Amino acid sequence: MRQIPVDTSVATVMVAKTPQPKVRDRRTGEIATDAETGAKLMTVDVMFAANDEVEILSVTVPETGISGDLTMGTPAALTGLVARPWENEFNGQKRHGIAFRAVAVTSLATTDTGSKAA
Repeated sequence: MRQIPVDTSVATVMVAKTPQPKVRDRRTGEIATDAETGAKLMTVDVMFAANDEVEILSVTVPETGISGDLTMGTPAALTGLVARPWENEFNGQKRHGIAFRAVAVTSLATTDTGSKAA
């Protein structure tokens, strides 16, 4: 399946929704895992702003690739972001879209541990 690399160098990325387990089967509650590594997959919704456009992207990332405190509004970096077009047919209806996957989502928030009260 074709994967298209996404340039994040000129984008502003912020967490829109905290990481959640990616559910493979809603009927059973089975959590999705990476086919190659077996790692549990997570979904992180991010605000992706670039070229005067803002979108909310739902990005799949292995649980091991999540680092830092990823709460709503946290600036973040997306490592190895790719877009993958998909289409399927379910109950006679064709559906299509773009799935986003990253190697890692990292918090860019800094903690100010060196401040002193005057």
